[in-house]
Amino acid sequence: MDMSKYQELFLSETREHLRRMSQLTIALEQNPSDREGIDALFREAHSIKGMAASMGYERTTALSHHLEDFLDSFRSSGSVPEAAVDRLLAGIDLLEGLLGSIEAGQPEQDVDAFIAAGTDLLGEEPATESESEPGAAPEAVGSTEKVDPAAGSGRSFKVMFELAENTPAPAARALLALEALKTLGRIDSCRPTEEEMKQGFAVRQLAVWLQSEHAEEVIREKVGAMPDIARISFEADRRQEDRPRLDEDVRTVRVRTALLDKFVNLTGEMITNRYMLQSATRSRDWDDVETGLNLLSRLVTDLHYHVLQVRMTPLDGITSNLPRLVRDQARKCGKQVKLEITGGEVELDRAILEDLADPLVHMVRNAIDHGIEEEGTIRVKAWREKDLALIEVADDGRGIDPSSVRKRLSEKNLLTSAQIKALTERELFQWICYPGFSTAAEVTETSGRGVGMDVVKAAVENLGGMLEIHSKRDEGSRFLMKMPLSIAIMKVLLVECAGQTLGIPVTRVLRTLDIRSEEVQLSGRQRIYPLDDEVIPLYPLNELLHLPTNGAAVVHLVITEVQGRKVGLIVERLTGQLEAFVKAMAKPLNRVAGISGATITGEGKIIFILDPQLLFEAEADQFSLSDVEESI
Repeated sequence: MDMSKYQELFLSETREHLRRMSQLTIALEQNPSDREGIDALFREAHSIKGMAASMGYERTTALSHHLEDFLDSFRSSGSVPEAAVDRLLAGIDLLEGLLGSIEAGQPEQDVDAFIAAGTDLLGEEPATESESEPGAAPEAVGSTEKVDPAAGSGRSFKVMFELAENTPAPAARALLALEALKTLGRIDSCRPTEEEMKQGFAVRQLAVWLQSEHAEEVIREKVGAMPDIARISFEADRRQEDRPRLDEDVRTVRVRTALLDKFVNLTGEMITNRYMLQSATRSRDWDDVETGLNLLSRLVTDLHYHVLQVRMTPLDGITSNLPRLVRDQARKCGKQVKLEITGGEVELDRAILEDLADPLVHMVRNAIDHGIEEEGTIRVKAWREKDLALIEVADDGRGIDPSSVRKRLSEKNLLTSAQIKALTERELFQWICYPGFSTAAEVTETSGRGVGMDVVKAAVENLGGMLEIHSKRDEGSRFLMKMPLSIAIMKVLLVECAGQTLGIPVTRVLRTLDIRSEEVQLSGRQRIYPLDDEVIPLYPLNELLHLPTNGAAVVHLVITEVQGRKVGLIVERLTGQLEAFVKAMAKPLNRVAGISGATITGEGKIIFILDPQLLFEAEADQFSLSDVEESI
């Protein structure tokens, strides 16, 4: 039987089991006598074994069975030695490799040598691949005697399955049980339908109408051996009208029950509001129309918020692998490193999290390799501030030496001596994000501070975020990412320039203020404004965009940050904020400098969204911040 259509479910669920195994193993290294942890690891290996056997992946089955036996040997002793932790992690890595081979459509790699080495540790005779599963796991689907699905003979059963409580990926488990039944006879229908299960329907009970020549005991043995099947029952009679069609075309979506209930309630309120508006319009009761529109606005806002929650994913989706990363990297560097993670429950748009995974890993590796000296702590912390998620990677290591950064800037001839001297510490540290820039004394497999940090900074800014770098010599470094919660919906500040309305993401705005035109000072040809003990260079937005100038008595400023330096954009007017659905620009408009997207207002007006960083990069020849440092 072709199992390829279930491969994605198998790979997804197995990788989730491996992720938990890795976390549990790292925890056992800190607390080797945690019996609950040992038992939990055993259950994870057992689940992988059962799924792999059901799918017919023999070597994955053999290896997971071996790890299960390996863990079972510690259940009696109640403690896991350090050498066993290394072996468990090696086994997890090997299982990951097997999954990669399966995903690529390649044969599973050989695992006999690994199993033999582990069996020697257990003091047992190594089993051959065919002997490594002596009835401990269900027989692979497709390896049993096939029954002609077209045959209509045999008894008719209604087979009821109940999955164990807290079964991971219950839809995948139910699909595997369904495939097992298909080898025993003909399935007339099932509830939930197969389509619903493929869409991730939250299955707890499965009813299957089966025609088979096999006895109940054979069916019970076949499916009961699968993991997480809590109960099986049979009914000889079944009512025709109680049986759904197998090929029902049901569209489902995977949503938390609480959110689904909220959607139903909001929909009901909107229907009621529609009738109220229709009645008020017919009677020309404009006060009631206004009331209805205000209510509709509130309901749409509420609905919009909860729809966004469907895409939100906790941060621990990308931080869960960090303990293993820190353990392996610290051991490789010969250091003692402690990892602390807080705020894993903070939620961001799934698309943002996926693109932040690699930058986060890079910063943690950098901290181990070039931040921590012999012993130290890395803290990964996340929290919410209004419409932003803040993610910080901090270490208590040696910190970044400002003099080393200045020296490297001079050696690479990136700035003049006067420009380097004029840099503030905050601006100076931004230079470690320059491509190819590093202050590391030696080259290692892991990049030094700055090598690869340009990729980190670009990833953060491409997602509409900002990267701040703070460091003190001999006290440590902090890398702070300020991220929007969603990339599709964002708050933008509306400004006017040459009669056109433009938007700037609120995440890019530090503050806004109005000043009199005579308060603007000149340093050479550069406009400046003293603000909070800083000198802020000012740039008319119309000049950056090559639009006509419109002089005014009052200067409206938008303070933002570019290349680690605060700058002020002079605009004609600040017109408010808008929560906008931002769409990326299609060709050829995606080549327009400084424009990151566009939105449409309720009046049908198109508003382009500006990215100050991209705008200054595009106009670098005309507006150089390095020259500003020298002139101020």
